Amino acid sequence: MAGHRVAQAMRDRTDAARWHITLLAEESVLPYDRTALSALFRGKTPGDLALAPLACAVHVSTRVTKIDRAGRRVRTAPGTWIDYDSLVLATGSHAFVPPVHGADTPGCFAYRTVSDVERIRRWSRKKKHGIVIGGGLLGLEAAGALLALGLRVTVIEFAERLMATQVDAGGGEALRRLITALGVEIRTCVAADRIDSNSRGRVRSVTLSDGTSLPAGVVIFATGVRPRDDVARNSGLRIGERGGIVIDSACRTSDPSIYAVGECASWQQQCFGLLAPANTMADVAVDQMLGGHSELDEIDTSTKLKLVGVDVASFGDAFAEVPGALEVVLADPVAGIYRKLVLSDDAQNLLGGILVGNANDYAELRAQVGAKLTASPIELVTGTADVDGALGDSAIICTCHNVSAGQLRKSVRDGNHDLTAVKASTKAGTGCGSCLPLAKRILSQELEAAGLTLSRAMCEHFAMPRAELFDMVRIHGHATFTEIITMHGTGRGCDICKPVCASILSSLGHGHVLDGENAALQDTNDFVMANIQKDGTYSVVPRIPGGEITPAKLRVIADVAAQFDLYTKITGGQRIDLFGARIEQLPLIWERLVSGGFESGHAYGKAVRTVKSCVGSTWCRFGIQDSAGMATALELRYRGLRAPHKVKLAVSGCARECAEARSKDVGVIASDRGWNLYVCGNGGHTPRHAQLLAEDLDDETLVRLIDRFLMFYVRTADRLQRTAAWLEDLDGGIHYLRRVIIDDTSGVCADLEAAMMQHVDTYVDEWRATLADPHKLAFFTSFINEPDTPDPDLRYVLRRQQKHPAEA
Repeated sequence: MAGHRVAQAMRDRTDAARWHITLLAEESVLPYDRTALSALFRGKTPGDLALAPLACAVHVSTRVTKIDRAGRRVRTAPGTWIDYDSLVLATGSHAFVPPVHGADTPGCFAYRTVSDVERIRRWSRKKKHGIVIGGGLLGLEAAGALLALGLRVTVIEFAERLMATQVDAGGGEALRRLITALGVEIRTCVAADRIDSNSRGRVRSVTLSDGTSLPAGVVIFATGVRPRDDVARNSGLRIGERGGIVIDSACRTSDPSIYAVGECASWQQQCFGLLAPANTMADVAVDQMLGGHSELDEIDTSTKLKLVGVDVASFGDAFAEVPGALEVVLADPVAGIYRKLVLSDDAQNLLGGILVGNANDYAELRAQVGAKLTASPIELVTGTADVDGALGDSAIICTCHNVSAGQLRKSVRDGNHDLTAVKASTKAGTGCGSCLPLAKRILSQELEAAGLTLSRAMCEHFAMPRAELFDMVRIHGHATFTEIITMHGTGRGCDICKPVCASILSSLGHGHVLDGENAALQDTNDFVMANIQKDGTYSVVPRIPGGEITPAKLRVIADVAAQFDLYTKITGGQRIDLFGARIEQLPLIWERLVSGGFESGHAYGKAVRTVKSCVGSTWCRFGIQDSAGMATALELRYRGLRAPHKVKLAVSGCARECAEARSKDVGVIASDRGWNLYVCGNGGHTPRHAQLLAEDLDDETLVRLIDRFLMFYVRTADRLQRTAAWLEDLDGGIHYLRRVIIDDTSGVCADLEAAMMQHVDTYVDEWRATLADPHKLAFFTSFINEPDTPDPDLRYVLRRQQKHPAEA
């Protein structure tokens, strides 16, 4: 990533005729975002992680073996010599594997590159137990990766707490509780003594320094990294006492024509393993090569990470090392939140902080390090202060690319009036992305100051956002798209506003999705009430409330799958999906399923999907509440509720959290005194941990609060906005949501409850209604002139190199 930054910055600042840039990469893939490596375990590909294409020569699978400093040339592994005027070493680091007996046993891996990920994925198939040695940043990422693969995971950490270099004792304990709640076992103050193998010579177990033996099918070492300085060392460049290529403040090595940037570089006897310092070094090196005078001044080691769905951030003087520093701490173990701010001895200036569990205002706080407090310490530590409006131009908003508030404001004044344009002109938000909410607010403030407004139009046909349109439809009682666009929009609509209006009409109970005009509004999936797959066939997902199913219903699914030759898959939402149905088969399949007692699972819609559950007190010896019964009741209550985006729920019968409720939009966890309610957790591309809304609730109060929450989200969220992003956009976040949902400060709760009851009372299964209506059934044909099953000689052919799921 550091080498990519050098090449990109050089090309941005000079023309191709002046500098010929060659990037030599040892890995077999183009430069990629290594900080997002764990996304490869969640379905992403190396191509998805690729950084922006470079306008220069890029050679992959090319390792440099020697530097001829006198001749100013480098030799690659094939023996090719390449000349240079200036050479930049961005060789990064390699994973450190401690001298543990048996560390080379098959099944032991480092976790550093895309090839490491692929080896771990292949090896971990059908394995049950995973051990991660190292509880730092990379170790917790690796733990999340193994969890995503379905393994039981134990993290071994020699220090007394997790992430010891980023968080203090209080933050470490909060982090332990959060990650333990995800199902990861944590062992601290202990080391791996040896790796034991089975009769086939593969990993069997890990023996710890306290004599404990843990079963293991795969072991990942995440015990730190070491700078890759071997080529520089062999070429006579100066190397630091603890490794790393020594550089000065201009990023030059002991050879004036050679620079070093990123993790391989040692500045002031320290190597930095973060993206922001690497980018800063790259920019300095490029400026120096182009005749400038930039120098390293101070390295910002602030970091915000999403570890297995848990927010962790530290910035500035996080450990209060400045003499006389004061610490203001908020510790809420029930909500899984730890927040510490470090202040100057007169409590007037912010010096640093640690945030665990809730780091939504990280960007605002980090930008104010060294500045005078803009609110009381209590408001700052509880997250209730409004701090972004007082940021000076010098405040660094994006640490990845060193972009200040002043640069963002100048970009807006120069004519960049939307976030995409601001990102392109400043590069803010194109790194880790944590600064985007603050950058967006600065954009809005500048536009407002200039008498302009940030467009909130949903599309070219509606000048208002989805939430306003929802209210217009609700207040005026519109029942068709024609009525909506005639009164509130222009033109004939598009593929953006039509599905939005369809969702709004469904949320307000205006007919079946295929009734009248509604049919023309739906996207592909909603129109046929099934998910289209990449081979053109469809999936069928019957509802299985709470994951509970009878033997008779299992037989129905088995018979249907056999009759129509469908691939079956048990999902993470505790349902059975059937894949490979042709469109004309869908009514026939659903006729069998409906007669067998099933109904639509709404897997095709932006709607409430599933309510996942453990077995709770019914069977489990740890269960303290009937989680299965509650999950079934909630799923039957909210089935079919259309929303701005898909919504998932879960209910856990105890604090062991087997249903993974805190990764859901609505999570319910049993306590000795009732239920704790968590909201706005999401999986997917940007995982979020749910936040505590209320605790110790009885059944009736729990359902009432969920009613209010879901309907408030349905009414006010933007188009395709997940609950986590919606909560981040709410002014005041979870505190505001509590005031609306619990305290009813806006006086809307009675209306929200009534709206939910209307949905519950008028719910009709969409597939049952479709089967009873010949007009709706007419939509389910492959060919307009052949409504019946196609000619048996007709064959559906998959795309080249694809396999049917059953053959994969």
